[in-house]
Amino acid sequence: MQAEPKKSLVGEEYKVEIGPVAHGGHCIARTSEGQVLFVRHALPGERVVARVTEGEEGARFLRADAVRVLEASKDRIDAPCPYAAPGRCGGCDWQHAKPGAQRRLKGEVIAEQLRRLAGLTPEEAGWDGTVVPAEGDKLPAGEVPAWRTRVQYAVDASGRAGLRRHRSHEVEPIDHCMIAAQGVSELGVEKRDWTGMDSVEAIAATGSQDRQVILTPKPGARLPLVELDRPVSVLRVDEKSGGVHRVHGRPFVRERADGRTYRVGGGGFWQVHPKAADTLVTAVMQGLLPRKGEMALDLYCGVGLFAGALADRIGEKGAVLGIESGKRAVEDARHNLADFPRVRIEQGKVESVLPRTGITEVDLIVLDPPRTGAGRGTVAHLSSLGARRIAYVACDPAALARDVAYFREGGYQVRMLRAFDLFPMTHHVECVAILEPVAKGA
Repeated sequence: MQAEPKKSLVGEEYKVEIGPVAHGGHCIARTSEGQVLFVRHALPGERVVARVTEGEEGARFLRADAVRVLEASKDRIDAPCPYAAPGRCGGCDWQHAKPGAQRRLKGEVIAEQLRRLAGLTPEEAGWDGTVVPAEGDKLPAGEVPAWRTRVQYAVDASGRAGLRRHRSHEVEPIDHCMIAAQGVSELGVEKRDWTGMDSVEAIAATGSQDRQVILTPKPGARLPLVELDRPVSVLRVDEKSGGVHRVHGRPFVRERADGRTYRVGGGGFWQVHPKAADTLVTAVMQGLLPRKGEMALDLYCGVGLFAGALADRIGEKGAVLGIESGKRAVEDARHNLADFPRVRIEQGKVESVLPRTGITEVDLIVLDPPRTGAGRGTVAHLSSLGARRIAYVACDPAALARDVAYFREGGYQVRMLRAFDLFPMTHHVECVAILEPVAKGA
Protein backbone atom coordinates (compact mmCIF):
# COMPACT_ATOMS: atom_id res chain seq x y z
CA MET A 1 0.00 0.00 0.00
CA GLN A 2 1.41 3.37 -1.05
CA ALA A 3 2.14 5.83 1.76
CA GLU A 4 0.16 9.05 1.63
CA PRO A 5 2.25 12.04 0.52
CA LYS A 6 3.28 14.23 3.42
CA LYS A 7 1.57 17.58 3.71
CA SER A 8 3.63 20.54 2.49
CA LEU A 9 4.12 23.24 5.11
CA VAL A 10 5.17 25.92 2.58
CA GLY A 11 3.37 29.16 3.46
CA GLU A 12 2.71 28.18 7.09
CA GLU A 13 3.69 30.86 9.61
CA TYR A 14 5.13 30.41 13.11
CA LYS A 15 5.95 32.89 15.84
CA VAL A 16 9.43 31.86 17.00
CA GLU A 17 12.41 32.91 19.10
CA ILE A 18 15.54 33.03 16.96
CA GLY A 19 18.50 31.07 18.29
CA PRO A 20 22.14 30.92 17.17
CA VAL A 21 23.49 31.54 13.69
CA ALA A 22 24.09 28.47 11.53
CA HIS A 23 26.43 27.83 8.61
CA GLY A 24 24.72 28.99 5.40
CA GLY A 25 23.30 32.45 6.08
CA HIS A 26 20.43 31.60 8.40
CA CYS A 27 19.66 31.21 12.11
CA ILE A 28 18.11 28.31 14.00
CA ALA A 29 14.67 28.38 15.59
CA ARG A 30 12.12 25.77 16.67
CA THR A 31 8.37 25.58 16.25
CA SER A 32 6.23 24.96 19.33
CA GLU A 33 6.17 21.27 18.23
CA GLY A 34 9.97 21.22 18.30
CA GLN A 35 10.56 21.12 14.55
CA VAL A 36 13.80 22.87 13.52
CA LEU A 37 13.54 25.97 11.33
CA PHE A 38 16.45 27.46 9.38
CA VAL A 39 15.36 31.10 9.18
CA ARG A 40 16.77 33.69 6.79
CA HIS A 41 16.41 37.48 7.26
CA ALA A 42 16.57 37.02 11.05
CA LEU A 43 19.19 37.63 13.76
CA PRO A 44 19.94 35.77 17.01
CA GLY A 45 17.75 36.83 19.93
CA GLU A 46 14.88 38.17 17.83
CA ARG A 47 11.20 37.21 17.95
CA VAL A 48 9.81 36.94 14.43
CA VAL A 49 7.02 35.53 12.35
CA ALA A 50 8.70 32.91 10.16
CA ARG A 51 7.01 31.77 6.95
CA VAL A 52 8.01 28.34 5.68
CA THR A 53 9.62 28.32 2.20
CA GLU A 54 10.57 24.61 2.02
CA GLY A 55 9.54 21.51 3.94
CA GLU A 56 6.78 19.15 4.88
CA GLU A 57 5.25 17.57 7.96
CA GLY A 58 7.71 15.25 9.68
CA ALA A 59 10.77 16.64 7.86
CA ARG A 60 14.01 16.84 9.84
CA PHE A 61 13.99 20.62 9.36
CA LEU A 62 12.13 23.37 7.54
CA ARG A 63 13.45 26.44 5.73
CA ALA A 64 11.76 29.76 6.40
CA ASP A 65 11.98 33.53 6.00
CA ALA A 66 11.39 36.06 8.77
CA VAL A 67 8.51 38.04 7.27
CA ARG A 68 7.71 40.16 10.36
CA VAL A 69 10.01 41.17 13.20
CA LEU A 70 8.22 41.29 16.57
CA GLU A 71 11.28 42.03 18.71
CA ALA A 72 14.35 43.29 16.85
CA SER A 73 18.03 42.72 17.66
CA LYS A 74 20.14 45.81 18.38
CA ASP A 75 22.25 44.62 15.44
CA ARG A 76 19.38 44.95 12.95
CA ILE A 77 19.27 47.72 10.35
CA ASP A 78 17.02 48.32 7.35
CA ALA A 79 18.57 46.45 4.42
CA PRO A 80 20.20 49.09 2.19
CA CYS A 81 19.38 47.05 -0.93
CA PRO A 82 15.71 47.02 -2.00
CA TYR A 83 16.13 43.52 -3.46
CA ALA A 84 17.46 41.98 -0.21
CA ALA A 85 14.11 40.84 1.21
CA PRO A 86 12.18 37.60 1.77
CA GLY A 87 11.37 35.93 -1.54
CA ARG A 88 13.59 38.25 -3.55
CA CYS A 89 17.32 38.21 -4.48
CA GLY A 90 19.33 35.38 -2.88
CA GLY A 91 22.76 36.94 -3.44
CA CYS A 92 23.16 38.52 0.01
CA ASP A 93 22.41 36.98 3.40
CA TRP A 94 23.14 39.72 5.95
CA GLN A 95 22.08 43.09 4.48
CA HIS A 96 19.79 43.47 7.51
CA ALA A 97 22.74 43.27 9.98
CA LYS A 98 25.26 45.95 10.95
CA PRO A 99 28.68 45.29 9.35
CA GLY A 100 30.34 44.53 12.69
CA ALA A 101 27.53 42.11 13.55
CA GLN A 102 27.98 40.32 10.22
CA ARG A 103 31.63 39.68 11.04
CA ARG A 104 30.73 38.48 14.56
CA LEU A 105 28.18 36.06 13.09
CA LYS A 106 30.78 34.69 10.67
CA GLY A 107 33.21 34.30 13.55
CA GLU A 108 30.58 32.33 15.50
CA VAL A 109 30.07 30.01 12.51
CA ILE A 110 33.84 29.37 12.20
CA ALA A 111 34.12 28.69 15.95
CA GLU A 112 31.15 26.31 15.88
CA GLN A 113 32.50 24.35 12.88
CA LEU A 114 35.95 24.06 14.49
CA ARG A 115 34.42 22.81 17.72
CA ARG A 116 31.97 20.39 16.11
CA LEU A 117 34.11 18.96 13.30
CA ALA A 118 37.69 19.36 14.56
CA GLY A 119 37.20 19.41 18.34
CA LEU A 120 39.14 22.68 18.62
CA THR A 121 38.52 25.89 20.54
CA PRO A 122 39.58 29.17 18.89
CA GLU A 123 42.55 29.30 21.30
CA GLU A 124 43.66 25.79 20.31
CA ALA A 125 43.49 26.87 16.66
CA GLY A 126 45.64 29.94 17.32
CA TRP A 127 42.77 32.26 16.41
CA ASP A 128 41.69 35.39 18.27
CA GLY A 129 38.07 34.92 17.14
CA THR A 130 37.94 37.98 14.90
CA VAL A 131 36.96 38.19 11.23
CA VAL A 132 38.93 41.02 9.64
CA PRO A 133 37.41 43.28 6.97
CA ALA A 134 39.35 43.91 3.77
CA GLU A 135 41.12 47.24 3.45
CA GLY A 136 38.56 49.97 2.75
CA ASP A 137 35.54 47.81 3.64
CA LYS A 138 35.02 49.08 7.20
CA LEU A 139 31.98 51.24 6.45
CA PRO A 140 29.20 52.60 8.68
CA ALA A 141 25.88 50.76 8.99
CA GLY A 142 23.72 51.38 5.94
CA GLU A 143 26.68 51.61 3.53
CA VAL A 144 27.62 48.65 1.38
CA PRO A 145 31.12 47.95 -0.03
CA ALA A 146 31.06 47.55 -3.83
CA TRP A 147 33.41 44.58 -3.99
CA ARG A 148 32.10 41.96 -6.40
CA THR A 149 34.35 42.08 -9.50
CA ARG A 150 32.52 39.13 -11.08
CA VAL A 151 28.73 39.03 -11.26
CA GLN A 152 26.75 36.22 -12.89
CA TYR A 153 23.45 37.68 -14.07
CA ALA A 154 20.58 35.34 -14.88
CA VAL A 155 18.17 36.38 -17.67
CA ASP A 156 14.39 36.15 -17.31
CA ALA A 157 11.85 35.22 -19.99
CA SER A 158 11.54 38.87 -21.13
CA GLY A 159 15.31 39.27 -21.60
CA ARG A 160 15.95 41.26 -18.41
CA ALA A 161 19.12 40.66 -16.41
CA GLY A 162 18.74 39.86 -12.74
CA LEU A 163 19.91 37.58 -9.95
CA ARG A 164 18.52 34.27 -8.75
CA ARG A 165 16.18 34.10 -5.80
CA HIS A 166 17.40 32.04 -2.83
CA ARG A 167 17.48 28.28 -3.63
CA SER A 168 15.52 28.93 -6.82
CA HIS A 169 15.90 29.18 -10.59
CA GLU A 170 13.51 32.14 -10.60
CA VAL A 171 15.08 35.43 -11.65
CA GLU A 172 14.75 38.67 -9.66
CA PRO A 173 15.21 41.46 -12.25
CA ILE A 174 17.36 44.27 -10.83
CA ASP A 175 18.38 47.79 -11.83
CA HIS A 176 21.62 47.74 -9.82
CA CYS A 177 23.55 45.34 -7.59
CA MET A 178 24.94 47.24 -4.60
CA ILE A 179 27.81 44.82 -3.98
CA ALA A 180 28.94 44.85 -7.63
CA ALA A 181 32.31 46.56 -8.13
CA GLN A 182 32.28 49.88 -9.92
CA GLY A 183 33.88 48.32 -13.00
CA VAL A 184 30.97 45.86 -13.29
CA SER A 185 28.26 48.47 -12.61
CA GLU A 186 29.77 50.78 -15.25
CA LEU A 187 29.04 48.24 -17.99
CA GLY A 188 25.28 48.77 -17.66
CA VAL A 189 24.35 45.09 -18.08
CA GLU A 190 21.01 45.60 -16.28
CA LYS A 191 19.83 48.18 -18.86
CA ARG A 192 20.21 45.93 -21.91
CA ASP A 193 17.89 43.41 -23.54
CA TRP A 194 19.42 39.91 -23.31
CA THR A 195 16.66 37.96 -25.07
CA GLY A 196 17.90 34.47 -26.00
CA MET A 197 20.57 34.41 -23.28
CA ASP A 198 20.47 32.11 -20.27
CA SER A 199 23.09 34.10 -18.33
CA VAL A 200 25.54 36.99 -18.67
CA GLU A 201 28.68 37.03 -16.52
CA ALA A 202 30.37 40.42 -16.15
CA ILE A 203 34.02 40.66 -15.07
CA ALA A 204 35.98 43.79 -14.14
CA ALA A 205 39.66 43.02 -13.56
CA THR A 206 41.60 44.42 -10.60
CA GLY A 207 44.75 46.30 -11.55
CA SER A 208 43.87 46.72 -15.24
CA GLN A 209 41.02 48.25 -17.23
CA ASP A 210 40.07 44.87 -18.70
CA ARG A 211 36.33 44.21 -18.84
CA GLN A 212 34.71 41.04 -20.10
CA VAL A 213 31.26 39.54 -20.54
CA ILE A 214 30.66 35.82 -20.95
CA LEU A 215 27.37 34.93 -22.62
CA THR A 216 25.58 31.60 -22.19
CA PRO A 217 22.89 31.38 -24.90
CA LYS A 218 19.70 29.38 -24.58
CA PRO A 219 19.74 26.31 -26.92
CA GLY A 220 19.62 27.46 -30.54
CA ALA A 221 19.71 31.18 -29.72
CA ARG A 222 21.89 33.63 -31.63
CA LEU A 223 24.28 35.98 -29.87
CA PRO A 224 23.13 39.58 -29.56
CA LEU A 225 25.25 42.51 -30.68
CA VAL A 226 26.90 43.48 -27.39
CA GLU A 227 27.02 47.25 -26.92
CA LEU A 228 27.73 48.23 -23.33
CA ASP A 229 28.71 51.49 -21.62
CA ARG A 230 32.44 50.63 -21.52
CA PRO A 231 34.80 48.79 -23.91
CA VAL A 232 34.47 45.08 -23.25
CA SER A 233 35.64 41.76 -24.69
CA VAL A 234 32.99 39.12 -25.34
CA LEU A 235 33.17 35.36 -24.84
CA ARG A 236 30.49 32.72 -25.23
CA VAL A 237 29.85 29.35 -23.61
CA ASP A 238 29.37 26.53 -26.12
CA GLU A 239 26.06 24.79 -25.41
CA LYS A 240 27.39 21.34 -26.34
CA SER A 241 30.91 21.26 -24.89
CA GLY A 242 30.55 23.88 -22.15
CA GLY A 243 33.82 25.37 -23.40
CA VAL A 244 34.34 29.14 -23.46
CA HIS A 245 35.18 30.74 -26.84
CA ARG A 246 36.25 34.24 -27.80
CA VAL A 247 33.78 36.30 -29.84
CA HIS A 248 35.80 39.52 -29.91
CA GLY A 249 38.46 41.23 -27.83
CA ARG A 250 40.95 39.50 -25.55
CA PRO A 251 40.10 35.97 -24.38
CA PHE A 252 41.50 36.83 -20.94
CA VAL A 253 41.63 39.59 -18.32
CA ARG A 254 44.79 40.79 -16.56
CA GLU A 255 44.73 40.75 -12.77
CA ARG A 256 47.33 42.18 -10.38
CA ALA A 257 48.54 40.74 -7.09
CA ASP A 258 51.78 40.63 -5.09
CA GLY A 259 53.47 42.94 -7.61
CA ARG A 260 52.81 40.60 -10.56
CA THR A 261 50.31 40.53 -13.43
CA TYR A 262 48.31 37.33 -13.95
CA ARG A 263 46.45 36.35 -17.09
CA VAL A 264 43.07 34.75 -16.34
CA GLY A 265 41.35 33.30 -19.41
CA GLY A 266 37.90 32.06 -20.24
CA GLY A 267 36.24 33.25 -17.04
CA GLY A 268 38.70 31.18 -14.98
CA PHE A 269 38.95 31.40 -11.20
CA TRP A 270 40.32 34.53 -9.55
CA GLN A 271 39.42 35.92 -6.14
CA VAL A 272 36.29 38.07 -6.50
CA HIS A 273 37.07 40.80 -3.95
CA PRO A 274 39.60 43.31 -5.37
CA LYS A 275 41.73 43.10 -2.19
CA ALA A 276 41.41 39.34 -1.73
CA ALA A 277 44.40 38.08 -3.72
CA ASP A 278 46.87 40.40 -1.98
CA THR A 279 45.26 39.80 1.43
CA LEU A 280 45.53 36.03 1.09
CA VAL A 281 49.06 36.01 -0.36
CA THR A 282 50.23 38.17 2.55
CA ALA A 283 48.58 35.89 5.13
CA VAL A 284 49.98 32.73 3.51
CA MET A 285 53.53 34.07 3.16
CA GLN A 286 53.55 35.47 6.72
CA GLY A 287 52.44 32.06 7.95
CA LEU A 288 54.88 29.97 5.91
CA LEU A 289 57.93 32.28 6.04
CA PRO A 290 59.51 30.68 2.92
CA ARG A 291 63.29 30.30 2.89
CA LYS A 292 65.70 30.41 -0.04
CA GLY A 293 66.17 27.05 -1.73
CA GLU A 294 63.03 25.34 -0.39
CA MET A 295 60.76 22.94 -2.27
CA ALA A 296 57.07 23.85 -2.26
CA LEU A 297 53.73 22.53 -3.54
CA ASP A 298 50.83 24.74 -4.66
CA LEU A 299 47.76 22.52 -4.92
CA TYR A 300 44.54 23.52 -6.71
CA CYS A 301 46.81 26.30 -7.97
CA GLY A 302 44.49 28.00 -10.49
CA VAL A 303 46.43 30.50 -12.61
CA GLY A 304 49.42 30.35 -10.24
CA LEU A 305 48.82 33.06 -7.62
CA PHE A 306 50.50 31.28 -4.67
CA ALA A 307 53.04 29.46 -6.87
CA GLY A 308 54.26 32.85 -8.10
CA ALA A 309 54.50 34.26 -4.60
CA LEU A 310 56.40 31.17 -3.40
CA ALA A 311 58.78 31.17 -6.37
CA ASP A 312 59.55 34.83 -5.80
CA ARG A 313 60.58 34.14 -2.21
CA ILE A 314 62.42 30.80 -2.40
CA GLY A 315 64.75 32.04 -5.15
CA GLU A 316 66.58 30.37 -8.02
CA LYS A 317 67.66 27.32 -6.00
CA GLY A 318 64.13 26.61 -4.78
CA ALA A 319 61.41 24.77 -6.74
CA VAL A 320 57.61 24.89 -6.90
CA LEU A 321 55.22 22.29 -8.27
CA GLY A 322 51.67 23.47 -8.96
CA ILE A 323 48.77 21.11 -9.65
CA GLU A 324 45.49 22.26 -11.22
CA SER A 325 42.68 20.33 -12.92
CA GLY A 326 41.45 23.06 -15.30
CA LYS A 327 43.14 22.94 -18.73
CA ARG A 328 42.79 26.67 -19.42
CA ALA A 329 43.98 27.60 -15.91
CA VAL A 330 47.09 25.43 -16.40
CA GLU A 331 47.86 27.19 -19.69
CA ASP A 332 47.50 30.54 -17.93
CA ALA A 333 49.63 29.45 -14.95
CA ARG A 334 52.43 28.29 -17.25
CA HIS A 335 52.27 31.63 -19.11
CA ASN A 336 52.12 33.65 -15.88
CA LEU A 337 55.11 31.89 -14.32
CA ALA A 338 57.25 31.40 -17.45
CA ASP A 339 59.98 33.63 -15.96
CA PHE A 340 60.52 31.11 -13.12
CA PRO A 341 62.44 28.14 -14.61
CA ARG A 342 62.08 26.19 -11.34
CA VAL A 343 58.27 26.27 -11.38
CA ARG A 344 56.38 23.33 -12.93
CA ILE A 345 52.62 23.17 -13.40
CA GLU A 346 50.91 19.80 -13.86
CA GLN A 347 47.34 19.30 -15.04
CA GLY A 348 44.94 16.92 -13.35
CA LYS A 349 43.23 16.19 -10.07
CA VAL A 350 45.50 16.53 -7.04
CA GLU A 351 44.67 13.05 -5.77
CA SER A 352 45.71 11.52 -9.13
CA VAL A 353 48.69 13.68 -10.11
CA LEU A 354 50.49 14.02 -6.78
CA PRO A 355 51.16 10.27 -6.27
CA ARG A 356 52.48 10.03 -9.86
CA THR A 357 55.10 12.75 -9.31
CA GLY A 358 57.15 10.47 -7.05
CA ILE A 359 57.64 13.36 -4.61
CA THR A 360 58.26 11.99 -1.11
CA GLU A 361 59.45 15.10 0.68
CA VAL A 362 58.69 18.86 0.52
CA ASP A 363 59.32 21.88 2.74
CA LEU A 364 56.11 23.87 2.23
CA ILE A 365 52.59 23.18 0.98
CA VAL A 366 49.84 25.61 0.00
CA LEU A 367 46.40 24.21 -0.76
CA ASP A 368 43.33 26.17 -1.79
CA PRO A 369 40.81 23.39 -2.45
CA PRO A 370 37.25 23.75 -3.76
CA ARG A 371 34.36 24.29 -1.34
CA THR A 372 34.16 20.55 -0.60
CA GLY A 373 37.71 20.51 0.84
CA ALA A 374 40.68 18.26 0.11
CA GLY A 375 39.36 15.11 1.77
CA ARG A 376 40.86 12.40 3.97
CA GLY A 377 42.95 10.62 1.30
CA THR A 378 44.64 13.76 -0.04
CA VAL A 379 45.29 15.07 3.48
CA ALA A 380 46.85 11.74 4.48
CA HIS A 381 49.19 11.92 1.47
CA LEU A 382 50.16 15.53 2.24
CA SER A 383 50.80 14.66 5.89
CA SER A 384 53.32 12.02 4.77
CA LEU A 385 55.53 14.53 2.92
CA GLY A 386 57.11 16.01 6.03
CA ALA A 387 56.44 19.69 5.22
CA ARG A 388 57.62 22.04 7.94
CA ARG A 389 54.54 24.20 7.35
CA ILE A 390 51.27 23.91 5.43
CA ALA A 391 49.00 26.82 4.49
CA TYR A 392 45.35 25.87 3.97
CA VAL A 393 43.22 28.55 2.27
CA ALA A 394 39.53 27.83 2.78
CA CYS A 395 36.31 29.41 1.55
CA ASP A 396 34.21 26.99 3.61
CA PRO A 397 34.76 26.69 7.38
CA ALA A 398 33.09 23.26 7.56
CA ALA A 399 35.44 21.78 4.94
CA LEU A 400 38.39 23.42 6.67
CA ALA A 401 37.44 21.96 10.05
CA ARG A 402 36.97 18.45 8.59
CA ASP A 403 40.35 18.57 6.86
CA VAL A 404 42.05 19.98 9.98
CA ALA A 405 40.78 16.91 11.85
CA TYR A 406 42.29 14.67 9.12
CA PHE A 407 45.60 16.57 9.35
CA ARG A 408 45.63 15.88 13.10
CA GLU A 409 45.39 12.16 12.31
CA GLY A 410 48.47 12.69 10.10
CA GLY A 411 50.46 14.42 12.85
CA TYR A 412 49.77 18.09 12.03
CA GLN A 413 48.22 20.75 14.23
CA VAL A 414 46.91 24.24 13.50
CA ARG A 415 49.46 26.77 14.65
CA MET A 416 47.59 29.88 13.52
CA LEU A 417 44.24 30.73 11.93
CA ARG A 418 43.12 34.00 10.39
CA ALA A 419 39.67 34.85 9.02
CA PHE A 420 38.85 37.54 6.46
CA ASP A 421 35.52 39.06 5.47
CA LEU A 422 36.13 38.99 1.72
CA PHE A 423 32.44 38.49 0.87
CA PRO A 424 30.60 41.29 2.75
CA MET A 425 26.80 41.00 3.05
CA THR A 426 26.95 37.26 2.29
CA HIS A 427 27.53 34.32 4.67
CA HIS A 428 30.80 33.40 2.96
CA VAL A 429 34.12 33.90 4.75
CA GLU A 430 37.74 33.12 3.84
CA CYS A 431 40.17 31.50 6.29
CA VAL A 432 43.91 30.85 6.20
CA ALA A 433 45.14 28.10 8.54
CA ILE A 434 48.85 27.47 9.10
CA LEU A 435 49.65 23.91 10.18
CA GLU A 436 52.89 22.38 11.39
CA PRO A 437 53.98 18.97 12.67
CA VAL A 438 53.06 18.13 16.23
CA ALA A 439 56.21 18.29 18.35
CA LYS A 440 57.59 14.87 19.26
CA GLY A 441 56.35 13.83 22.67
CA ALA A 442 53.61 16.49 22.69
